[in-house]
Amino acid sequence: MNELSLYILDIMENSVHADAKTAELIIDEAIQKNLLTIDILDDGRGMDKDILKRVYNPFYTTRTTRKVGLGIPLFKEQCELCGGDLVIESTVGKGTHLVGTMKLDSVDLLPMGNIVDTILTLAMNEMNVDIKYTHIRDGKRFIFDTREIKKVLNNVPINTPDVVIWMKEYIIEGLNNIN
Repeated sequence: MNELSLYILDIMENSVHADAKTAELIIDEAIQKNLLTIDILDDGRGMDKDILKRVYNPFYTTRTTRKVGLGIPLFKEQCELCGGDLVIESTVGKGTHLVGTMKLDSVDLLPMGNIVDTILTLAMNEMNVDIKYTHIRDGKRFIFDTREIKKVLNNVPINTPDVVIWMKEYIIEGLNNIN
């Protein structure tokens, strides 16, 4: 994977497969601290201690649709290459919290990529899972939350083309405002 947004998509899809009702992404670019933090939280099934120990092994996955689970091991490697780390905490029945850190000035830091389309893909395809995306850049904050959008839509599907166009413009404008 050559963009951080692809790692994020893969890992957040794990939340969906873990029957999460809510998946949350927090990207914090603390430029003064030279630190990028990517937090992914869900309220899905969670993992027991045995699975948690094995989750960094690329040849282990709980998904039945494939035989390998490369997202987390590759993301951990990316974090470590960039002078950071990946920590995962999980509780069965409560969910999982993943925190990846990287130094912003690392020569190995991948570009963020198309985070707008990543969030839209999750929002449109996983309509039974609420997606909350918070992006912080040196203290400025943008929040996108499908729960709030669904309240306004009043039973109009979130994947309706006009809604998707609006969401895309909203995210782009929000990110521009914090940059």
